[in-house]
Amino acid sequence: MADRKTIVFFPEGAYGPTNNCAGIGAVLRERGHRVVFIVEESFAGSLEAKGFEERLMRLGPPPAEPEVPGQFWIDFIRDTAPVFRKPTIEQLGEFIAPTVQALIDGAKYVAPRLAEIVDELGPDAIVEDNVVSFPTIMATRAPWVRIVSCNPAEVKDPLIAPFSSGYPVADQREWPAFLEEVRHTHGAMWADFDAFCRDNGAGGLAWGPNGPDFMHESPFLNLYSYPREADYARVNPLPATWHQLDSTVRAAGTTWSLPGSLAERPGALIYLSLGSLGSADVALMQRLVDLLGRTQHRVIVSMGPLADQITLADNMTGEGFLPQPAILPQVDLVITHGGNNTVVECFHHGKPMIVLPLFWDQVDNAQRVDETGFGRRLATYDFRDEELRAAIDALLADTALRSRMAAIALRMQSTAGTVRAADLIERVALTGEPVTR
Repeated sequence: MADRKTIVFFPEGAYGPTNNCAGIGAVLRERGHRVVFIVEESFAGSLEAKGFEERLMRLGPPPAEPEVPGQFWIDFIRDTAPVFRKPTIEQLGEFIAPTVQALIDGAKYVAPRLAEIVDELGPDAIVEDNVVSFPTIMATRAPWVRIVSCNPAEVKDPLIAPFSSGYPVADQREWPAFLEEVRHTHGAMWADFDAFCRDNGAGGLAWGPNGPDFMHESPFLNLYSYPREADYARVNPLPATWHQLDSTVRAAGTTWSLPGSLAERPGALIYLSLGSLGSADVALMQRLVDLLGRTQHRVIVSMGPLADQITLADNMTGEGFLPQPAILPQVDLVITHGGNNTVVECFHHGKPMIVLPLFWDQVDNAQRVDETGFGRRLATYDFRDEELRAAIDALLADTALRSRMAAIALRMQSTAGTVRAADLIERVALTGEPVTR
């Protein structure tokens, strides 16, 4: 291929962004381009298994003892779950700020290794899907692309509630107090990282009236994935290098069939997944499983890293990890933690949602799904049993909503977001020029 380009993806070390990038990367690879993933060592082999090259890095010093796969997240939930029960304004200092600081520390630590990788590969474009900036990427000669795998509230505007607040757009009374707490908990950290970015060739970060940015806008191309019907109105239109993609849902890599014992039973089919983090809260998962086990419905449970500690009822099937893209088209309703990829995938397949958020943009997605009428938001730890049962019954009986979501799904699937994203990234790699709307 005469115009074969080297395109490097650098996703955050989480399944959502990594899977999102892999779906786009697969399209580019099929077109003959060389696609390389920069991944944290704990992901070693996962992208190679999908046919991509890998370059490994660490965001911190190696541990004294060998790492047990999945143990970090199990410990994380054990130590952090009490914070998720608190109002989001209290999470700012106890969870959000320490998490952002850890990400900043990682960006500083990995800078020399990133420089080595970029020098070795000589990429024609770098695609970054991260929460914080990595100045090494921005200072390179190669054009770089930003993907936002979070709720679009991360890209701030006066009409959008503060990111990670979970506040409604129609009621701004609590916004000022939240933004003041952001300033109190994030101000010094942002100033330090802003100086680091400037000192390392990335330019300064913004702090506007709606809060701070820890990630730069690309001068070449910026992408975000969110259904048009649930997206936010804005006072300030996004710059021309921003492109909205309805979805970038990856193709199902495998098939999945409901076990015969459940296929023969009556009842709606519900999918329960709280993501790799939420499912590590065994007490929460078991409460949901027990409650759903007392309904007439059939349930598919993504049980997570502690699957052996969760006991399913006889109207259920489940495993530690399930092929979600193959399952969603088959179900009637999804109970989710509100991770951005899962929410977008539910829209892509026309599935109403009950959202039980824990942290970060999950609370924003939960609020947006609820206030746009595509599902229900419940208090993750404080909902009453009858609330969940009533929400399930109401959503399953809402034929108008199901018709509306089916029409949205057809429209979203016709836009081929993964292909469109690949088209835009390919143009950057081929031309080295900004791609505008």
